[in-house]
Amino acid sequence: MPTPKASVIVLSTAQRECLEQLARQTTNPYRMVRRAQIILAAAQGKTNSEITQHLQLDRAQVRMWRQRWLNSQDRLVHAEANEAENGLRAVVLDLFRDEARPGTPSQFSLEQVVQIVALACEDPQQSGRPISEWSVRELADEAVRRGIVESISPRSVERFLKRGQFTTAP
Repeated sequence: MPTPKASVIVLSTAQRECLEQLARQTTNPYRMVRRAQIILAAAQGKTNSEITQHLQLDRAQVRMWRQRWLNSQDRLVHAEANEAENGLRAVVLDLFRDEARPGTPSQFSLEQVVQIVALACEDPQQSGRPISEWSVRELADEAVRRGIVESISPRSVERFLKRGQFTTAP
């Protein structure tokens, strides 16, 4: 049984130049460079198998990026026709971005995190705590008492403070 043929990619001069520039620049993230190389190879008429072997990538990955490029043709043509060179580049970079992945939504809003960090900057004795320095347990308890959050673990408080490079007593 013959394998299905991959769809042909035809690049305009501006699209080709944009992709070549992305592939050449050493400051671009590696995954962006690889994705540009996939499209450039596909435009040269290479099959997914040939691209897979040449770039040492997974075949499904090559297939996905080829298909994503083909699905975005209208958007690419529109950007090329109506916008400057940077407009096409922005569309290509947006196309090459990873899609959002499913996962658990954040439990704490940015405002809550900021309030907890601000709490850590306060003197514990102002909150009626008989301590000289905050511990993560004390901060978690005080955040719940003040109604900043319904519940929070000391470990979460510690992560928030580490992100901001703050420290607490053990």
